[in-house]
Amino acid sequence: MNELPAAYKEYLASQTDHVGQAIRPVLLQSAADQRHGVRITYNPGPTGHQAHVDESIPYGEIVEDID
Repeated sequence: MNELPAAYKEYLASQTDHVGQAIRPVLLQSAADQRHGVRITYNPGPTGHQAHVDESIPYGEIVEDID
């Protein structure tokens, strides 16, 4: 397995365990492919933080949005 880029590690370190558990699988997916970055959205309500690999974001970068 590929190691997470520094930006991903820093992002995880700055989040609560709950958020980290929600987004970590997507960060690992991005690191495995090494082709695209990750978009993280926050939805107020029960869904909370969600993440997906985004083709418009360069690998190793994270973009946060409010959905």
